Amino acid sequence: MSQKLQAVHASIQAAAAAVSRQPDSVALLAVSKTFGADMVLEAIAAGQRAFGENYLQEAIAKIAAVDLALQAGDGAAVARSLLEWHFIGPIQSNKTRPIAENFAWVHTVEREKIAQRLSEQRPPQLPPLNICLQVNISGEASKSGMAPAEVLEAARAIIGLPRLVLRGLMAIPEPTEDLEKQHAAFRQTRELLQQLQAGLPAHAAQLDTLSMGMSADMAAAIEEGATIVRVGSAIFGQRKRTIQS
Repeated sequence: MSQKLQAVHASIQAAAAAVSRQPDSVALLAVSKTFGADMVLEAIAAGQRAFGENYLQEAIAKIAAVDLALQAGDGAAVARSLLEWHFIGPIQSNKTRPIAENFAWVHTVEREKIAQRLSEQRPPQLPPLNICLQVNISGEASKSGMAPAEVLEAARAIIGLPRLVLRGLMAIPEPTEDLEKQHAAFRQTRELLQQLQAGLPAHAAQLDTLSMGMSADMAAAIEEGATIVRVGSAIFGQRKRTIQS
């Protein structure tokens, strides 16, 4: 696990260096969906602190198991305080409460209604929930996310909601091995974030996040401005099962 994480970090550093970016301007989100708590604990031992989950029922059980294991270990309080859980899967209205209660970040807000529910259900004793608006940057019928033209209006409606902080955009472009097409989709997402930064009151949002890029297109995403890359198989290996929840 440690060697795999080192290899991913080396790839991030190389892509950042290619466009004169600082390596620490890109955060690695380890996508741990379908992998057990033991794998997450192994990644934590290797230095990883941020984990992305798609399936809510699986994620809640895993968070609890990891928390219990860390409580039983030496120095657990420090490790637990540094962990970040990110929800990166589709959100159904009836599942917003446990998401609001258990995650630090939500990358997949695609409707104002979902943002409203997350705001209402975020426990007041927790820090504000960081959210990203998911944009369907390639216009795929099978993909979730807002159309680019809808993002500014949605952001204007969401930035005033309590207990939420709008951080930026998340995108999953259409898969392609064509580097020019990869760059074009990520560039469009970056330009959309710049439009939000220009179109919203400066005090109303902390728009500093582009969650984009996975194992196959991470380099192009970083070169176009990604601040969070979501990597699973390069860290944990190939997934052997799919959990829908």
